[in-house]
Order: sequence, then C-alpha cells, then structure tokens
Amino acid sequence: MALSPRVNDEAAYVLHRYDWSEASLVLEVFARRAGRVVLVAKGVKRPSSQFRPVLLPLQPLRLSWGGDAEVRTLKAAQWQGGHVMPTGDALLAGSYLNELVLRLLARDDPHPALFDHYALAVALLAQQPQAQAPVLRAFELLLLRAVGLLPELDREGSTLAPLRDGTLYRLVPDTGVRALAEGEEGGLPAVVWHGLAQSLASQTPLTDALPWCAQAAGVLRSQLLHLLHYHSGVREFRTRRLMRDVQQLASSS
Repeated sequence: MALSPRVNDEAAYVLHRYDWSEASLVLEVFARRAGRVVLVAKGVKRPSSQFRPVLLPLQPLRLSWGGDAEVRTLKAAQWQGGHVMPTGDALLAGSYLNELVLRLLARDDPHPALFDHYALAVALLAQQPQAQAPVLRAFELLLLRAVGLLPELDREGSTLAPLRDGTLYRLVPDTGVRALAEGEEGGLPAVVWHGLAQSLASQTPLTDALPWCAQAAGVLRSQLLHLLHYHSGVREFRTRRLMRDVQQLASSS
C-alpha cells in the first residue's frame, strides 16, 4: 500500500505508546482505513498539550497525520466518544486485544472490517465486563481469519470432509480441525464448530459468535492460544502473563 502524505479525521485507536523524547511519544495506532501505523506525537507530554488527555489506549479517536515516511507526524486528535475506558480485568483484556493486533497485523495493511470488530469488542469489554471470555475468543477467531490463518472450522483439515455428528474435534495449528484420537481430551462437538463457522460468515460475526464462544470458552481458549502462539512466533503473550499474575495475586489475598 502506498503511504499517503496526509490523512484527515481517521477513526483510530492507540494500541501502544512509548517515549520518544522528554516531550514526545511514539504511538502504534490501529486506523480503520490505514491499518496499523506509527505516529510521532510531538510535545504531547507537555502540560499545555491538548493531545495529552486524549491519546489513551482503548478509546475511540479521530486522528489526522501527515508525512510519507514509515513514521508519520500526528497533526490532530479528538476523542470520538461512545464509551468509557474499560477498567479492572476488562482493561487487561483490552490490552491483550491490542497486543494481538500488534503481533499479527502488518503495518500499513488496511483491515476495515476487523477494525469494526475490534471497536465493538472494546465497547463490549467496557459495557459488559462479564462477557470478557467470549468476547476475547470471538475476536481471536476474527483476527486469525482476517490475516488468513484460520482454517475452515466445519471441515476436517486433512481431508476437507464435513464434520460428523457425534464426533468430537479439536483445532490444531498444523492440520486445522481434526477428530480426537482415542483417549484424547479437549474436543468440541461438530455442532459447535458448525455454529462458529456460520457465525463468522454472518453480517454480524462477533455478536453472533458470542453464544458459541461462551458455550465452548474453556476448550476454545487453549486451542486458539496455541494457534496464536504458533503463528505469532511468541511462546507467551505479555498481557496474558500479566492477567494470570493478577488472578493469582487476587486468589492468594
């Protein structure tokens, strides 16, 4: 994709931010029409900067930027409104979504549909924190599909044969969906895989997938995480480790 020298009023979210100088920040941004881009926010850390209270993760923004280099310059930023920032466990879950997007999306590769799914997922985390697990599973599925890494869920990966009723299946990175071997655990019935596949093909895939993801959350979590590790090249996501440490601390207190 050719880099545009000027982008105005683009729907976007800040995925990550880090210091560039005493007064400036570098922002990793997920924008609806531009994809994942890197921006320099000059002078944003000064108390007088109008951008300072706006450029926060998990907040719907409207951004403008300029420049034709790989790192471009932020020109304007405005909070779009719509929901407050997720808090508590939902904040950690949102940070996990951000890490997934950073790990699996290439820069300057637009994914407008995935952006819309991400925006809805963040809003649901803020408004319905009890739905955290199914929201994360549904977004993981949609992200893997968007980048071409999700196998067909309603067919056996090695033979492409339709899944059989009464048989349990699991999702594995190298072959896709396969039947459980004798004595193996961690499978889901064909009806769940069919339900997930049909949900992802609908006009509202994230919300349609939520009931199926809630029904299969425990089993689906480990299998999708294995798939994400396999394709991202990391052994453990930083935010998942943090989520686990927080949960262990809470259970021991």
